[in-house]
Amino acid sequence: MSRPRGVAGRAREVSARLAARYPADARELCALRHESPYELIAATILSAQCTDERVNIVTPGLFRRYPHVEDLAGADPHVVEDLVRSTGFFRAKTSSLIGMATAVVERFGGEVPADLDDLVTLPGVGRKTANVVRSVAFALPGLPVDTHVGRLSLRLGLTTERDPVKVERALCAMLPPREWGAFSIRLILLGRDTCAARRPRCDRCLLADICPSAGSGAVGVAVPPPRARRER
Repeated sequence: MSRPRGVAGRAREVSARLAARYPADARELCALRHESPYELIAATILSAQCTDERVNIVTPGLFRRYPHVEDLAGADPHVVEDLVRSTGFFRAKTSSLIGMATAVVERFGGEVPADLDDLVTLPGVGRKTANVVRSVAFALPGLPVDTHVGRLSLRLGLTTERDPVKVERALCAMLPPREWGAFSIRLILLGRDTCAARRPRCDRCLLADICPSAGSGAVGVAVPPPRARRER
């Protein structure tokens, strides 16, 4: 199999192979169970420092108690804390959930906004969460960068950047907008089942032949070749 030329070529080849391995769109690939943008944004807030599996255990009870964003906006914080306690950092997450819901009701008429600049103004919503909501709930361009995406982007030599926003910009510059959301989730899936942080399984990785870090055995992340694209 011929090797792709340049960093952009490698990015496109990585995207194509991951799409064959994990064939679905961003909504289908998303592990957080949800039925609406409201439910997804709440679940994503809860997913910070918590597994998706645990969030999926907690959210059914939360959404039964507060089925609409207006309900959560008027919630008793102590009740919400009890419902989300097992996700960790429950007081901070409760504050973010109620604050997010209140802002959606007061500033956006009860509808979760789709615009990135609007989303990041909501309490508890950073750029990563905003891009999750855009790409999964609204099928709009958005490339969330979590630790898996940042780590694999370095190992694969797709960027030399470590700042999540710069990683996002570097990846977005090399891929069509329609692929951004699914590409992010596919990298996460590969990071979980093959390219582990400490013990990457290069012998079973579908990207080993084009990965500059393959077989290095490094515990940390590899440094891409010096010709890798840098975003200003």
